[in-house]
Amino acid sequence: MAAENNFYLGVDLGGTGTKFALCDAQGNILLESKIPTQSQDGHDGVLRRIGDEAARLAQQAGVKPSALGMACPGTLDIENGIVKFFANFPGHWPNVPVREILQKRLDCPIYILNDVRTATLGELDFGLGKTADTFAFLALGTGIGGGIVINKHLHLGPIGSAGELGHIIVEPHGRSCGCGVRGCVETIASWPALAGEGLRLMFSGQAPKLLEIVHGNPTEMNTEAMGRAARAGDKSILAAIERAGYYLGIALVNISVTLHPDLFVFGGGMAGLGDILFDPIRKSLRENLGMFSGDSIRIEPSAVGDKAGVLGACALAMRQGKV
Repeated sequence: MAAENNFYLGVDLGGTGTKFALCDAQGNILLESKIPTQSQDGHDGVLRRIGDEAARLAQQAGVKPSALGMACPGTLDIENGIVKFFANFPGHWPNVPVREILQKRLDCPIYILNDVRTATLGELDFGLGKTADTFAFLALGTGIGGGIVINKHLHLGPIGSAGELGHIIVEPHGRSCGCGVRGCVETIASWPALAGEGLRLMFSGQAPKLLEIVHGNPTEMNTEAMGRAARAGDKSILAAIERAGYYLGIALVNISVTLHPDLFVFGGGMAGLGDILFDPIRKSLRENLGMFSGDSIRIEPSAVGDKAGVLGACALAMRQGKV
């Protein structure tokens, strides 16, 4: 693990913005920043800016980082530090040697990991994961990402893809998913699915509070607006959120009979809905878990919130890539 006087850089690479943190060995963030990703410039431009910003933070702090960890939104060769495929980036970054490029710029070891698995690591080392031996992390946003910790170790599987919890099938003949099959929980309980239902209800006259809150403008639709509308009396919006919670609970049942975790942690923007989402999840888990009681399984929002990614990247650096 980390040496006491060392410093570590964490990078959370996103489609629109990239977050940075400089941490000490205890995970305290000393400096942080965010820059536009500008993915249209290709991997050369993106990685050049990442290297420049990481170097700037280290220079500002007057330290030499012992290692850098980076959360990446795609398929990776983590052993060799190579991006294999970024689905949502222009050019898709096939076989981009991220480790080699950044090591030349920063002169320190570089480690990469899938973004949601990295956030899971952040929760394990610095969040609620410290209180659990076995837990699952789910990030509710544009999709539903996940990560699994078994006996205090992040489980990656043979190619680092273990934990794709958004692709648990909960409705076998349901909507088609981007992964190529039907009925994944992501098709029902991700933000695009919930937002789409919210817009349908609003424009069909069934969500007057939501219409008022967003001023009839679909671009103002977000989780906060839907939560406010549900709490202000839009029963249809509350029902849509509860439906998402029900199916998330079904997914948790499937995870529970496999792992029997101590804890489920939810991150991502939709976790901000709070108990109007979490109560239906808890109810669904209790009612549909038959093999043993689910009462002892905790369901909680992330303790580190939107810093899970950069903290996990710092943890990855501290661990020298060993998760």
